[in-house]
Amino acid sequence: MSLGQYVLRRTGIPLGASGSLIMMFSKSFSAKSPKVFWQYWNPVFSYYLGKYIHSPIKRILPVSVATILTFLVSGFIHDLATIFVRGSTRFLFTTWFFFLGLGVIIGEIANVEWPQQRKSVRVLSNLLYLILNLGLAYGVIFILSTNS
Repeated sequence: MSLGQYVLRRTGIPLGASGSLIMMFSKSFSAKSPKVFWQYWNPVFSYYLGKYIHSPIKRILPVSVATILTFLVSGFIHDLATIFVRGSTRFLFTTWFFFLGLGVIIGEIANVEWPQQRKSVRVLSNLLYLILNLGLAYGVIFILSTNS
């Protein structure tokens, strides 16, 4: 599947279409679960992560492990950007994305979905998912930095 076909399948609008960024935010934050949130979030980056990281890994390891490793790679790529900008990093994104991936897996196992909820409730749920996992990441980094 090409990148253009993937984006159209994931978002319902062609790659580069007017309003695609607004649509990405709207569909992501009103998603019915953490897993669906990531299906809409940054479809271009997701395409490459799926094609070159997740798919090859899930051929040899369980899908849950492939998911965690994909989130870790994504977080590390984000951390590399902070290394270039700031000159150093605490690997906040890698840690945060680990918890985000874990949230997706736990959500799948626990069948966490809120499709019948009003859009405002789904937006709040997805925001809480992101913020709580960011808090966990900050907590882990704080604990590790104080123990060093």
